[in-house]
Amino acid sequence: MTVTVADRILGCLKGIATGDAIAKQTETLSREGVLHWYPHGIRGFEGTPGSVIPRYVGNAKREWRIGETTDDTEMTVAVARAILTDRNVSHVSVGRELLRCTKCVHPGLKSLWEFHQAGDPARVARNHDGCGAAIRVAPVGILYASHRSEELLNGAREASVSTHGGSLAIAAAAATAAAVSAAIDGASPHELLDLAERAAAEAERRWRGPSAPLFADAVRTVRHDLERVPAMGTSEIAARRFPNQPLTIVPLALGLATVMASAEEAILLAANIGGDSDSVASIAGGIVGAMYPITVNDLWYTVVERVNDHDLVAVANEMAQLRH
Repeated sequence: MTVTVADRILGCLKGIATGDAIAKQTETLSREGVLHWYPHGIRGFEGTPGSVIPRYVGNAKREWRIGETTDDTEMTVAVARAILTDRNVSHVSVGRELLRCTKCVHPGLKSLWEFHQAGDPARVARNHDGCGAAIRVAPVGILYASHRSEELLNGAREASVSTHGGSLAIAAAAATAAAVSAAIDGASPHELLDLAERAAAEAERRWRGPSAPLFADAVRTVRHDLERVPAMGTSEIAARRFPNQPLTIVPLALGLATVMASAEEAILLAANIGGDSDSVASIAGGIVGAMYPITVNDLWYTVVERVNDHDLVAVANEMAQLRH
């Protein structure tokens, strides 16, 4: 069966949203915490879709529901809306759409909180090195084909700087955008990772931070680690590469995306590791979903649409018309 560019774009968005919702069930948990709440591991949506995830019952910030997506998907759709409006990537347009986002706007998420407090869509952050830019940058990779390295690099920065202006954050976004673009172009895993590493290295060179460039090396190291131990179990990955800080979260997602051939399996693995599981699962799920669209679990996606009403099919179709 021929896989079209439109199929890959939809597979990417479905992979992002399903990864986000599945792995929200374990976000911030240790590996031991995952097994405490889910003794048999995460196998999909553990409970009735739309009901509150048990560990979030009574949560003061938000009672997250089974099947609900987080700010990761909300901001990804926001970047897509900005691109569809302007037909390019502008931080002002992205900022305007981010101000419409309502999930996770609280002092605990300092980057987004500061941006909303300022209330200025043209604001440019000068710091923050988390992965908040990388988790929303997929529409930039959808817009630009993988040979358009300059547009991908600048687009990743434009999609980042409303909330994340740090060198590591922009490098992570550039690597993710390049990986998504390569996946949509049907690149091999080796080609995809090579483009991601080069994009990260160039971003770190161009927008250098106070410390030595680190991100591209981290991507390469994690990939080699996973390749050396192809049968590595969830607990071992959690012990070696637990995703709880910028130099493990996005590199782990990129590594999983280039050693696994199933979006569903990549999402479940990320969910069962714990840590920033929804970020890892959404990034890896989006990339693998673009490479192998048929491996996205459509039953999960049906739940996600029913609970969230994103209409990602319409977003994908409109974005496909702009890709160049």
